[in-house]
Amino acid sequence: MKTFSEKKKSNLSRLMGYAGGHKVLTYLSWGLSVMSALLALVPFWYIWRIIHDILEVFPDFSRAGNITRYGWSAVLFAVISIVVYIAALMCSHISAFRVAANIRKELMRHITSLPLGVTEKYGSGKLRRIVNTSSTATETYLAHRLPDKAGAIATPIGLLFLLFAFDWRLGLLSLVPVVLGFLIMMKMTGKGMEQKMKEYQNALADMSNEAVEYVRGVPVVKTFGQTIFSFKRFKGAIDNYEKWVIAYTKALRLPMMFYTTAINGVFAFLIAGGSIFTRGGVTNELLLNLIFYIVITPVIGTTLTKIMFMSEDSMIVNDAICRIDEVLNESPLSEGKGINALTANVPTDNSITLEHVTYSYDGNKNALNDISMSIQSGQTVALVGASGGGKTTLANIVTRFFDPGEGRVLIGNTDIRDIPKEELMNKVSFVFQNSRLIKTSILENVRMGKPTATREEVAGALKAAQCMDIIKKLPDGVDTVVGTNGVYLSGGEQQRIAIARAILKNAPILILDESTAFADPDNEVRVQQALSALSKGGLKDNSPGKTVIMIAHRLSSITDADCIYVLQDGEIAESGTHSRLIKKNGIFTNMWKNYYEAATWRLSSEVAGKIAKEVEA
Repeated sequence: MKTFSEKKKSNLSRLMGYAGGHKVLTYLSWGLSVMSALLALVPFWYIWRIIHDILEVFPDFSRAGNITRYGWSAVLFAVISIVVYIAALMCSHISAFRVAANIRKELMRHITSLPLGVTEKYGSGKLRRIVNTSSTATETYLAHRLPDKAGAIATPIGLLFLLFAFDWRLGLLSLVPVVLGFLIMMKMTGKGMEQKMKEYQNALADMSNEAVEYVRGVPVVKTFGQTIFSFKRFKGAIDNYEKWVIAYTKALRLPMMFYTTAINGVFAFLIAGGSIFTRGGVTNELLLNLIFYIVITPVIGTTLTKIMFMSEDSMIVNDAICRIDEVLNESPLSEGKGINALTANVPTDNSITLEHVTYSYDGNKNALNDISMSIQSGQTVALVGASGGGKTTLANIVTRFFDPGEGRVLIGNTDIRDIPKEELMNKVSFVFQNSRLIKTSILENVRMGKPTATREEVAGALKAAQCMDIIKKLPDGVDTVVGTNGVYLSGGEQQRIAIARAILKNAPILILDESTAFADPDNEVRVQQALSALSKGGLKDNSPGKTVIMIAHRLSSITDADCIYVLQDGEIAESGTHSRLIKKNGIFTNMWKNYYEAATWRLSSEVAGKIAKEVEA
């Protein structure tokens, strides 16, 4: 399978690399389209014969005996032209669908090999648009524009023959507006248009991305009542698109007006020419040709308009290929040299070591700067600090969502880049702060952690994750499909289902990223109980304790951690146990005081609220 990275090839040859054995259908569609275009001109010759016979017998039309035969012949060739064109489109569509499908498969295969950090950089809305819309643009180009282009090239050749076959003077006059229209069209569809098409696609991609992110954030928006502020970025994307479209339309207003006037002004040239040529008297031949040219010249305008839209579509497909290139040129996660099932490096234990790890998202400011830490098997460590300090980035580095720019990460004394991806994913489980369930049954959502699990094993994981109260209220129990018939779960309930999935997987290394962030007080207690069961070994009572990395803002949940790392501006500012950090009277001490005061204020507020209700009662 050829990829879009072969820059020296034309867009067409690169697309044909995805057609396989169907590329012959693309070429066949061009031939059929040319044949259809030439056949479509034949009825005009019969129209000329009909006009000729009418003028010959005028005013005694009863002597025009061939008009019916000529008329049916024109209809026959028109029908044949349509049938041949349909055959051309059938061939082009079969090939185009295969190309679009293969492009999507290639994109999805490549995306699954990319670090998750790369997919986060693009955003789900932009990636979806590249996979769907860009591949659809290639399908439209191959299925419609290229066959039409072949026909549009053949049509002027046939028209030139017809225009000069009867009266070369009128033929030349017919070409004057064609030349004017072509020059104006070249002005509109030049390099500037190509840049405008890129800006247009960028504006659409931004709008799509912001729409997805806004919809995803609706629960938070409603919770905190931030409707206007949350809508700001989405509205900004819409406003930018509006400004661009209006400015673009105004810029093309005059050229499009002159183009439309030119291609539709052929009648003015013909009438003016006819007036000059008939000064010596009107002959039947000149009148016949003038009427015929008036009938046939609208085809010129239609053909020119087709060519103009083809130029625009060529720019669109070129931009689509560039966007597909952008994704395909992203480097996938590298594997160590010579890794295979027999020689693969398997970690000896579940310890985690970071050696001088540095990472930057944009190549400017480091999100992590020279981080070194050592976590022994079975230890629980916590990462705390202000937002933007590098906590989630560090966790993503450990799970190899992306690789560090400098330094290395080891699991069991083995560089994670030398561990096969499947082995690494079996080694690590993670529960995110905003875990999501897919639209399938609770059973299958949990079973994603271990596809071969039995119903009994899934039930055990749900029980360990404190999910039985959720299962009891669902209409079909574990077989209830989430998202259908009004069945939806709260954030805390979804979190517990996600923890059940991690319990079922029972990986020895666990990453917890703000796992109680969206839980209400009741759910928070259950989530904490579920996390306790997960970190202590999951379903097996005799399982060794897991190596746990916790990211938390709720400091009360990490007081028993073996070590707490305080991250600030991508560096480890402090580290130690809870008691030792409190004694240092440093950053963590201030964080703890602030957290304790906030918790005390919340409890006081709750008590005050209860007293107020009692007074009202």
